Amino acid sequence: MNDLKLKAMLEAFFDEDIGIGDLTSETIFSDQDIGYGVFVAKNDGVFSGNNVIKQGFKLLNDQISIEFNVLDGSAVKKGDTIATAKGPVIDLLKGERVILNLIQRMSGIATITNSAVKNLQGNHTKICDTRKTTPGLRMLEKYAVTCGGGFNHRFGLYDAVMIKDNHIAAAGGIENAVKKVREQLGHTVKIEVETESREDVLAAVEARADIIMFDNRSPEEIIELKKLVPEGIITEASGGITIENVSSYAKTEVDYISLGFLTHSAKALDISFNIEA
Repeated sequence: MNDLKLKAMLEAFFDEDIGIGDLTSETIFSDQDIGYGVFVAKNDGVFSGNNVIKQGFKLLNDQISIEFNVLDGSAVKKGDTIATAKGPVIDLLKGERVILNLIQRMSGIATITNSAVKNLQGNHTKICDTRKTTPGLRMLEKYAVTCGGGFNHRFGLYDAVMIKDNHIAAAGGIENAVKKVREQLGHTVKIEVETESREDVLAAVEARADIIMFDNRSPEEIIELKKLVPEGIITEASGGITIENVSSYAKTEVDYISLGFLTHSAKALDISFNIEA
């Protein structure tokens, strides 16, 4: 996680929430009122968000001290203390909601990712995310996937080539699309092609794609299509895959399964923040 980018994100989030000040806390407490804020898990799950807590409170008051009981990627049980923050009550309360919103979101993603990974039942297949993230939160959401034991797909349009159905249609076919990319980009950039049929897979193989994605295919279809792919080409399954059927897709022995729901449909892990004066 990029600390400078995280700092900028938190500054923007605090500006949105605090504005010119916390009317409630600033009229009840003084800067001399010191207290403890305790983060407690209210459900079982996997935690993600140490740096959000640390950097968030540091931005508000660098005298706030944090003690962590749980590190990113660790399992938590209902009632577990995740972290304790000590400092001016005003600043603890100013940071409470923004920090909670983020770590609950991140921990929910880490939790569902971990469930998907466990459902692979030890298969060599890896779980990865997609670009179906919340605008502005991609860095945090993709980091949370890694806390749950998953891997990151491309971060954006800038760091990998992924030729999808619309590219193929507009370019006049897979071979033409891949050819144009290879003519302009160097050998260090991998090319992934989305396929939906036997003909697509054969065309992607002929075009020397580095990665072939089987899109919206059943496990049975993927097993047959995978036979057309030579050793050395990475395979990926995506589309129509759920937490309930992911183990069936792992049995196809594709290298990766990309899951959009990890970030677009994850339920936040319930975490509370309680002040102890």
